[in-house]
Amino acid sequence: MKMNKVLLTAISAGMALFSSWLSAAPVELDEVAAVVNQDVIMQSEVDKLTDNVRRQYLEAGKDAPEMAALKKQVLEKLIGDNLQLQAAQRLGIKISDSQLEQTILSIAKDQNLSVSQLQNNIVKDGTSVAEFRHSVEEELLISDVSRVQVRRRINISEQEVEQLLKMVNEQQQEQSQYRIGHIMLKLDSEASSEDLSQVTNKIKQILADVNAGSDFEALALANSQGPKALQGGDWGWMNLNDMPTLFAEAINGGKKGQVFGPIKSGAGMHILKVIDIKGKQVVTSTEVNSRHILIKPSVILSDAKAKQVLDKYRRQILSGEKDFAELAKQHSEDPGSAIKGGELGWADPSLYVPAFKDEVLRLDMREISQPFRSVHGWHIVQLIGKRTADITDQANEQRAYQIIFNRRFNEEREAWVNELREEAYIQIMQAE
Repeated sequence: MKMNKVLLTAISAGMALFSSWLSAAPVELDEVAAVVNQDVIMQSEVDKLTDNVRRQYLEAGKDAPEMAALKKQVLEKLIGDNLQLQAAQRLGIKISDSQLEQTILSIAKDQNLSVSQLQNNIVKDGTSVAEFRHSVEEELLISDVSRVQVRRRINISEQEVEQLLKMVNEQQQEQSQYRIGHIMLKLDSEASSEDLSQVTNKIKQILADVNAGSDFEALALANSQGPKALQGGDWGWMNLNDMPTLFAEAINGGKKGQVFGPIKSGAGMHILKVIDIKGKQVVTSTEVNSRHILIKPSVILSDAKAKQVLDKYRRQILSGEKDFAELAKQHSEDPGSAIKGGELGWADPSLYVPAFKDEVLRLDMREISQPFRSVHGWHIVQLIGKRTADITDQANEQRAYQIIFNRRFNEEREAWVNELREEAYIQIMQAE
């Protein structure tokens, strides 16, 4: 009897629960919006992205697109993204944790927020942090796979780069102004061979003095027979169209500080110097010349012992007992530089491995570093030269290449995605 009571109570409770479930509001189930190969796009994805886009329009004060048209565009985007993500998976492309964290940090910085503030804003907008991280990871995957696949489709010839570079340079020249220094020695058309020889020898000597670093203005004031002699040869600021033809033809494309000559004309012999340039983009790079001694640890030579050896060499060099170049020739295990006394030649420090680059940039002129470790082994390095190099030509060439690449990228990317669509099985479930 007691057992029947328990059973009846359980049945009553179950019936009540079932009755309550029947009377509850129906739960809307998610639906498949599209099938893409072996994957699916859910209607909830379409609705969420549609709402986000619509909200962005409204927040910007713009009229939101008609809902049916907007949902169609959103679904098309999701299908294209899905196909690219599948391509990334086939190619084994992955996003590292550090790459993801760095990207999120960059997003936060762009909005002048900390990462925690960015996450708080995301949660307020109704998206979880996990969903946000997943969306960023997918965007990175799409970017990487499209870059890999589209780069293969773009071939840029040297001739194309040269043509665009010529056009860019011409535009820059039109906008540029040059401050020109001028030294002239007169020589008329009836001058004797002896006069020609004397003027030629003198202009060559003046040019040698200019190239040796003598003051151009003082040389012009003392020697020039040109119209601006009293101004130290300074013609002031001119663009190519304003200056004499002789000047324009000589200095076209010239760089600040560059000297041209001797140049012969019907009036005499000339030396020109580009004193300064404005209105022209100049790109410079710091280059260093250094020398080093490399000792590589081995089974026989431990890390600690390699460092001790370099400590000894450094003390011997500083005391004057040994010469850096001779020690490098005898003991450095970098064969390319050892034969030259350890000298590496002029180079952009960014070409070196990080540990070596950081050490070279830290040093004062002629200073010798303490022993330090890089991926190659243990080093001591001495900075023997530093200069600023004009890399405008290389930068402009790279810019011209990038302009052509960017022009073609979106076109080729669209073609690649269309090819993915043509090869894929796609079934759109929702009504058009």
